[in-house]
Amino acid sequence: MRIPTTLTTDRLVLRPWHDDDADFAFDLYSRWEVARYLGRTPAVMTEPAEAERRIARLRALEDDLRVFRVVELADGTPVGTVMLQPIPASGPEPLRPSGDTEIGWHFHPDHWGHVYAAEAARALLTAALADLPRVVAVTYPENAASQRVCERIGMRRLGPSDAYYNVRMELFEALAAEEIRPDTPPEGS
Repeated sequence: MRIPTTLTTDRLVLRPWHDDDADFAFDLYSRWEVARYLGRTPAVMTEPAEAERRIARLRALEDDLRVFRVVELADGTPVGTVMLQPIPASGPEPLRPSGDTEIGWHFHPDHWGHVYAAEAARALLTAALADLPRVVAVTYPENAASQRVCERIGMRRLGPSDAYYNVRMELFEALAAEEIRPDTPPEGS
C-alpha cells in the first residue's frame, strides 16, 4: 500500500507523527471520552512519558502495511489522528493477521462536531482503496459517533461481528470496486 507521506483536504493536513507531538498525544489519550472505545481493555494515559513511547512505537511500526497520521488544521493545530493497519482475526492468543486492513480515527473532544474525523478518514480511505480491494472499520456497538463517521465516508454497515480482536463489534467495509459516496450526513444526524 502506497499512502503519500502527507495528505491534504480543504481544511486538514494528515502528516506523520513527530517527537514534538507528545503533548498533543498525552492530552488526547489521557481523556476517558477518547480512550473508552480503544482496545479490548480501554485505559487512559497517566503520564507524559507514555505519549512519547506511543509516538516512538507508531513511528517504528509504520511501513507499507501500517500508516499513522496526525490530523491538523491548516494553522498547524493538531485535532486528531487517523490510521490504517492490518486487523487481527479473532482466535487463540496471540491474535493472527486476518488479511484485512482496518481504518480508524481518534479526535480530541475540543474538535468534535466539525466533521474533521470524516474529512480526514475519507482522505485516508480514498488513498488506501487505490491499492487495496477492501478496508474495514470496527466500532464498539455503543460508539454511535464513530459509526456515523463510517457512514459519512461511504462504508457499508455489515452488522455485529466477532471476526476481529476477540470482541463483538459493529463491522463496516468499503470496497475499491464501489464509488465512495459524497460526504453527506445520514438522515437524522
